[in-house]
Amino acid sequence: MHFEPSLILTLILLGLATGFLAGLLGIGGGMIMVPFMTAILSGQGVVSELAIKMAIATSMATIMFTSVSSVRAHQKRGAIRWDLVKGLAPGIVLGSIVASMGVFSVLKGSALALFFAVFVSFSATQMFLDKKPAPTRSIPGPAGLLGAGSVVGFLSGLVGAGGGFISVPFMTWCNVAIHNAVATSAALGFPIALANALGYAVSGLGLTHLPTYSLGYIWLPGLVVIASCSVMTAPVGAAAAHKLPVKRLKRIFASILFFLAGYMFYRGLSA
Repeated sequence: MHFEPSLILTLILLGLATGFLAGLLGIGGGMIMVPFMTAILSGQGVVSELAIKMAIATSMATIMFTSVSSVRAHQKRGAIRWDLVKGLAPGIVLGSIVASMGVFSVLKGSALALFFAVFVSFSATQMFLDKKPAPTRSIPGPAGLLGAGSVVGFLSGLVGAGGGFISVPFMTWCNVAIHNAVATSAALGFPIALANALGYAVSGLGLTHLPTYSLGYIWLPGLVVIASCSVMTAPVGAAAAHKLPVKRLKRIFASILFFLAGYMFYRGLSA
């Protein structure tokens, strides 16, 4: 694998964009990162099946850094619901470990690409429609939060996203204000990313044909460059979330997600 200036520039731009979107919409950036990272790794000669898995794993690993930067910005505004973080985090860690150390290593990259496409399409549809929750619905008890966290962690581990595509709709469905839901989702991104990244690193050890400087399924050069750039723009996105018309931005972003889902669907079928 050759590290030409164009490759470094591409990773820098990807990091800046995903960091901003992570702070703005509380999505962790994975929905944008995975399709582009798949294309980058494939362009560097990594076989398609492996490229898809490494894109998912590397995307998730960068969210550890993006989430910390985004959380600091949201915390300054007192927007994070730490009671929800405490209730959801145990299930998130459990679901993440099951996904990254078990199911992820067994499934083929093509199946993961198709799974990614389906869930991004679902997320984009929910984001575009902006459905309002029933006014009487509230946050479930400890058992409900444990179950919800497990689902978030598990699905995040399969698609390499920070969980915002499930946790934000779940929280708004339970009548948590959208700004609180986005901020809380950013805080949940860290335990999701940490548990899954460890799982990807362990489950990918011993694999052959990995590109240079890989830790299991995680491609370290991509992680370092993207994480370094994303932490700079995540606070900018978080600040913008409190000023910009987020509903309108979500609809624009949802349209972009449909195109990215289509690309991953194509990669899954052709892998």
